[in-house]
Amino acid sequence: MNRDLFAISLDASYKTSLQAQLLEALRNLISASPDLVGARLPASRTLASELSISRTTVQAVYDQMISEGYLTTRQGSGTYVASEITHLSQPQPMSRPVSPATENWRPFQTGLPDQSLLPNRQWARHLERAWRNPSPELLARPDPLGWYPLREAISDHLAAWRHLNCDPGQVMITSGAREAFEVIFHGLLGSGKKIAIEDPCWPTLRTILADTGNTGNPIRIDENGLSSTRIPAGIHAAIVTPSRHYPTGVSLPLSRRVSLMDWARKAGAIVIEDDYDSEFRYRGQPLPSLSGLDGLTNTIYLGSFSKLVSPALRIGYMVVPKRLLPQTRAYLGRVGPRASLIPQPALATFMNSGEFAMHLRRMRRTYARRQNHLLDALAPVSDLLNLQPDSSGMHLCVGLQALVADRVSDIEISKRAENIGLRINALSAHCALPEKMQGLLLGYAAFDEDTLSNAAERLISLLRSDC
Repeated sequence: MNRDLFAISLDASYKTSLQAQLLEALRNLISASPDLVGARLPASRTLASELSISRTTVQAVYDQMISEGYLTTRQGSGTYVASEITHLSQPQPMSRPVSPATENWRPFQTGLPDQSLLPNRQWARHLERAWRNPSPELLARPDPLGWYPLREAISDHLAAWRHLNCDPGQVMITSGAREAFEVIFHGLLGSGKKIAIEDPCWPTLRTILADTGNTGNPIRIDENGLSSTRIPAGIHAAIVTPSRHYPTGVSLPLSRRVSLMDWARKAGAIVIEDDYDSEFRYRGQPLPSLSGLDGLTNTIYLGSFSKLVSPALRIGYMVVPKRLLPQTRAYLGRVGPRASLIPQPALATFMNSGEFAMHLRRMRRTYARRQNHLLDALAPVSDLLNLQPDSSGMHLCVGLQALVADRVSDIEISKRAENIGLRINALSAHCALPEKMQGLLLGYAAFDEDTLSNAAERLISLLRSDC
């Protein structure tokens, strides 16, 4: 045993410490030699002298191996290889699984901005400036409502773009729509409520309502969106997308907006306005927000930067009536903020510099051009699809002509499109009510003209072969 031990070689120039080297060498020696079971080890002073290391290092290794079960001590006799060990295999390094491949975005996926349009150099400069020498406020305990300068910038943006005048104190930074709805239903309205929702709508919304202990009451929209006359009694809130209904793209006319506000006032209800991509309007000025019309009396306004900057940013916001601010702050004080503080000061200076507005205008021009290109590319199947330009948005909601609808469903077209590398959402998958609407959602914002042309050719071939 002593011969084997004294053959151990340690090197002080290695990055690994002498203690770690000796520990590994003793483990390997005992694991590879079953005949050493019960063998006595030299005293720590002796082994330290032979290896030219400190006795403390040897004793620390002995203690570690005793705790692991390799060694044992006998009173007044010394340290021995544990008799329970018959054979220990060499410790194997943990295998690291191969990182999963990232799936590329597929043509016609919806809700995706073209992130290559983001002025990355300017954005990086704002991030670097914010955190190179961060202000004391950034390093202090964060405000649960979010970085105040960003809330000021959002307030200015809403006044200019959405005709919504609000105090920055009414703005709360969120990590996205899900958190906003959780704040509303856990912190403000509570659970066990009946909530009017548009049909069709964002499918995840029904899941969020169930998760927060509430019940969604779907109401079928018509060519002018949601009608408040269809909202039954006993409804506590309504969630609407008035500027551009998701997913059909219909805008709620002024008469229905006024009627919806009148319903909320009489019913003592709240209207939650999800204004998810209203900045992308290609003809005329952006429609004034519903909350601006209401003066944030009976409305809560939701916005997001995932469509305007990047989904990876995970930054959204909500604007609440002043009477709900104490509840909002109290709830956030209990649960804490979920939106990362890291990008918030950079986003604030990005907006205040004017670069954000330039970025939005560039995106609007690009997306308008891509929508027109897609409509032209699909013109050969105008007998199969109801192709109409949309004055806003990031996708087209295309109805199926009777010739197609009688032969194949939008769900079936969506499934077959997957097989040719396209991601087409079926309109019927967004419906909860019977007699589901039929149509295809074709996202164009994230894809250049060549990609859209190629994707349109594949879709045309699919439709001609199936219909």
